[in-house]
Amino acid sequence: MHYVLHYGQITPYIPYLLGGVLISLALSILSFAGGMVLGLVFAILRNEGGAAASRFVRGYVAFFTNTPQLVQIYVIYFGLPDFGILFTPFMAVLIGMTLNAAGYLTEILRAGLASVHAQELDAAETLNMSRLQTLRHVILPHLFRVTMPALTNQYILMMLGTSMAAIFGVEELTGRAFNINSTTFRSIEVFTTVAAIYVVVTFLATILLALFSRWAFRARVPVI
Repeated sequence: MHYVLHYGQITPYIPYLLGGVLISLALSILSFAGGMVLGLVFAILRNEGGAAASRFVRGYVAFFTNTPQLVQIYVIYFGLPDFGILFTPFMAVLIGMTLNAAGYLTEILRAGLASVHAQELDAAETLNMSRLQTLRHVILPHLFRVTMPALTNQYILMMLGTSMAAIFGVEELTGRAFNINSTTFRSIEVFTTVAAIYVVVTFLATILLALFSRWAFRARVPVI
């Protein structure tokens, strides 16, 4: 039996797939941004908070980095309704990805904070900078300059990880691929096309993040 490729049957669905890319980007960008905020707060608590705060952050990181993200989202989407807490599929995935990302980003940002040189902090103190000024002008620029390569990699992983949203009925890129496949039954054509779209999107995201890193923090992020 010979399988003949017919990509022409998939071409009309390209705009529909590109619409799914927008949903994938929304999920990844929003969850990454939320994870960054939580991760930075947790990293500061881990380094400078008291013993109780440090134990809480260690426990949080241990839980979310040692359990599957899919299971975490299952608990949010299927478990919380037992307590009267309901989320749409999109929101459940977004919350799960945000909480999961915070665990990984906490460790990345904590390492970046630990790499700030004491001389830089001493210089800020000599200039009578407030703690807020020191954070803004000394700590954060150094933090992001050091961690941007790792943050970029983490974002790309999160972008690819949005594909699990299809399990919960979110029509992002992979979810729409399932819909097309169920209509056309051209699995090879559908999923190789989707794979190519993922490659293009992640490559463009890497380039944009690398350019932003060099412009904003003078950090060199490898594209390949």
